[in-house]
Amino acid sequence: MNQIVTSFLVVVAMFVAIDSHAQGADYTTDSLVVVKQQIQEKKALLVDVRDQAEWDRGHLEGALLVPFRKLQKGMTQADVEKVLPKNQIIYTHCAVGARSLGAAGVLKDYGYDVRPLQQGYKELVKEGFPVAK
Repeated sequence: MNQIVTSFLVVVAMFVAIDSHAQGADYTTDSLVVVKQQIQEKKALLVDVRDQAEWDRGHLEGALLVPFRKLQKGMTQADVEKVLPKNQIIYTHCAVGARSLGAAGVLKDYGYDVRPLQQGYKELVKEGFPVAK
Protein backbone atom coordinates (compact mmCIF):
# COMPACT_ATOMS: atom_id res chain seq x y z
CA MET A 1 0.00 0.00 0.00
CA ASN A 2 2.81 2.42 0.85
CA GLN A 3 4.39 1.80 -2.56
CA ILE A 4 1.13 2.71 -4.27
CA VAL A 5 0.83 5.96 -2.31
CA THR A 6 4.49 6.80 -2.92
CA SER A 7 4.13 6.10 -6.66
CA PHE A 8 1.00 8.23 -6.81
CA LEU A 9 2.73 11.14 -5.06
CA VAL A 10 5.71 10.91 -7.43
CA VAL A 11 3.39 11.04 -10.44
CA VAL A 12 1.47 14.00 -9.01
CA ALA A 13 4.73 15.85 -8.26
CA MET A 14 5.96 15.20 -11.81
CA PHE A 15 2.78 16.63 -13.35
CA VAL A 16 2.90 19.68 -11.07
CA ALA A 17 6.51 20.31 -12.13
CA ILE A 18 5.63 19.84 -15.80
CA ASP A 19 2.61 22.13 -15.49
CA SER A 20 4.65 24.90 -13.89
CA HIS A 21 7.05 24.85 -16.85
CA ALA A 22 4.38 24.30 -19.49
CA GLN A 23 2.52 27.51 -18.82
CA GLY A 24 2.72 29.64 -21.92
CA ALA A 25 3.53 26.66 -24.13
CA ASP A 26 0.96 24.90 -26.27
CA TYR A 27 1.34 21.98 -28.63
CA THR A 28 2.37 23.04 -32.11
CA THR A 29 -0.24 23.40 -34.80
CA ASP A 30 2.39 22.47 -37.41
CA SER A 31 1.42 19.25 -39.17
CA LEU A 32 3.86 16.35 -39.07
CA VAL A 33 4.41 16.91 -42.81
CA VAL A 34 5.55 20.46 -42.05
CA VAL A 35 7.69 19.23 -39.13
CA LYS A 36 9.47 16.71 -41.38
CA GLN A 37 9.96 19.34 -44.08
CA GLN A 38 11.37 21.91 -41.63
CA ILE A 39 13.79 19.31 -40.25
CA GLN A 40 14.83 18.14 -43.73
CA GLU A 41 15.46 21.75 -44.81
CA LYS A 42 17.59 22.30 -41.67
CA LYS A 43 15.19 25.01 -40.48
CA ALA A 44 14.33 22.96 -37.39
CA LEU A 45 15.74 20.45 -34.94
CA LEU A 46 14.00 17.57 -33.26
CA VAL A 47 14.77 17.44 -29.54
CA ASP A 48 13.99 14.33 -27.53
CA VAL A 49 13.29 15.29 -23.91
CA ARG A 50 12.90 11.75 -22.58
CA ASP A 51 15.37 10.24 -20.13
CA GLN A 52 18.65 8.64 -21.22
CA ALA A 53 17.32 5.10 -20.63
CA GLU A 54 14.35 5.75 -22.94
CA TRP A 55 16.68 7.23 -25.56
CA ASP A 56 18.96 4.18 -25.32
CA ARG A 57 16.00 1.88 -26.11
CA GLY A 58 15.40 3.79 -29.35
CA HIS A 59 15.34 7.31 -30.70
CA LEU A 60 14.63 9.18 -33.89
CA GLU A 61 17.29 9.76 -36.48
CA GLY A 62 18.84 13.21 -36.21
CA ALA A 63 17.21 13.99 -32.86
CA LEU A 64 19.19 15.54 -30.03
CA LEU A 65 18.77 14.40 -26.43
CA VAL A 66 18.05 17.12 -23.88
CA PRO A 67 16.24 15.37 -21.00
CA PHE A 68 13.46 17.36 -19.36
CA ARG A 69 14.73 16.29 -15.93
CA LYS A 70 18.07 17.97 -16.67
CA LEU A 71 16.27 21.12 -17.78
CA GLN A 72 14.30 21.03 -14.53
CA LYS A 73 17.30 20.41 -12.32
CA GLY A 74 19.65 23.17 -13.25
CA MET A 75 20.61 23.07 -16.92
CA THR A 76 21.23 26.79 -17.36
CA GLN A 77 20.51 28.85 -20.43
CA ALA A 78 24.25 28.85 -21.18
CA ASP A 79 24.30 25.03 -20.95
CA VAL A 80 21.38 24.76 -23.35
CA GLU A 81 22.89 27.22 -25.80
CA LYS A 82 25.97 24.97 -26.07
CA VAL A 83 23.70 22.22 -27.40
CA LEU A 84 20.84 23.98 -29.21
CA PRO A 85 21.17 26.82 -31.71
CA LYS A 86 18.75 29.70 -31.48
CA ASN A 87 18.47 30.19 -35.24
CA GLN A 88 16.34 27.07 -35.77
CA ILE A 89 12.88 25.98 -34.72
CA ILE A 90 13.01 23.45 -31.89
CA TYR A 91 10.43 20.66 -31.97
CA THR A 92 10.34 18.83 -28.64
CA HIS A 93 8.97 15.32 -28.21
CA CYS A 94 8.83 12.71 -25.45
CA ALA A 95 6.93 9.48 -24.89
CA VAL A 96 3.37 10.84 -24.70
CA GLY A 97 3.58 14.64 -24.86
CA ALA A 98 3.61 15.90 -21.25
CA ARG A 99 7.37 16.37 -20.87
CA SER A 100 7.44 17.90 -24.33
CA LEU A 101 5.28 20.76 -23.03
CA GLY A 102 7.32 21.17 -19.86
CA ALA A 103 10.59 21.33 -21.76
CA ALA A 104 9.07 23.77 -24.23
CA GLY A 105 8.18 26.10 -21.38
CA VAL A 106 11.80 26.15 -20.18
CA LEU A 107 13.20 26.59 -23.69
CA LYS A 108 10.68 29.33 -24.44
CA ASP A 109 11.89 31.15 -21.31
CA TYR A 110 15.41 30.87 -22.76
CA GLY A 111 14.29 32.62 -25.95
CA TYR A 112 13.88 29.65 -28.30
CA ASP A 113 11.26 29.26 -31.02
CA VAL A 114 10.04 25.99 -29.55
CA ARG A 115 7.08 24.00 -30.77
CA PRO A 116 6.22 20.96 -28.65
CA LEU A 117 4.80 17.92 -30.37
CA GLN A 118 1.81 16.21 -28.84
CA GLN A 119 2.76 12.96 -30.55
CA GLY A 120 5.08 10.69 -28.60
CA TYR A 121 8.02 8.64 -29.80
CA LYS A 122 6.05 5.56 -30.88
CA GLU A 123 3.47 7.67 -32.68
CA LEU A 124 6.20 9.57 -34.55
CA VAL A 125 7.76 6.27 -35.63
CA LYS A 126 4.34 5.13 -36.92
CA GLU A 127 4.07 8.42 -38.84
CA GLY A 128 7.29 7.68 -40.72
CA PHE A 129 9.96 9.45 -38.68
CA PRO A 130 13.07 7.25 -39.13
CA VAL A 131 14.55 5.45 -36.14
CA ALA A 132 18.29 5.90 -35.57
CA LYS A 133 20.34 2.78 -36.24
